[in-house]
Amino acid sequence: MENAYVQIGTAMFRTGILGYGGGPSIVPLIRYEAVTRFKWMKDEEFMEVLAIANTLPGPIATKLAGYLGYRMKGGWGALLGVLAHILPTCVAMVGLYSFITFFSTSHVIKGMIAAVVPIVAVMLGVMAYEFGEKAIKGLGWPAGVTFFIIAFLLLQPLSVHPAIVIFMFLLYGAFHHKLKDKWTKSKKTLGKGDGV
Repeated sequence: MENAYVQIGTAMFRTGILGYGGGPSIVPLIRYEAVTRFKWMKDEEFMEVLAIANTLPGPIATKLAGYLGYRMKGGWGALLGVLAHILPTCVAMVGLYSFITFFSTSHVIKGMIAAVVPIVAVMLGVMAYEFGEKAIKGLGWPAGVTFFIIAFLLLQPLSVHPAIVIFMFLLYGAFHHKLKDKWTKSKKTLGKGDGV
């Protein structure tokens, strides 16, 4: 069994150095490390942590790295998680920026950057599909599809801040099963009344 500090350090180093395109594109990598590779938590818990992290200010990947480190080893784990995640990227960014500036007119460099974009899109798409599948299982088809449409409308055409949308859905989610049970009971009661 690997030391927890080694796990945190290597996991967050990998996500920091391999993540491309900002926080949202790093989330699938962090999820892989936390849920699949090291099994620190289940997928459902990761989704909850991700939702809460999205409501807080600051970069999502850094918040997740800090939380996972804290969960494993308290304050020192949080510090290690954040540093292991951001320091390699900072060093790489300075080096790559110097390299790209030097070769800024190269078609090869432009092609390399353009070639990575579809990979990020696929990773985000797979994660969104898996989260959507879990939402459908937890809420049912009608509620899952309805909430997807509502969230899309709030976020895209209406441009409501994502933190507000997440908070609204968290608030509803706290009462979802009670409301569903109440609705099911009232439906059964009405059905019995019709048969009398």
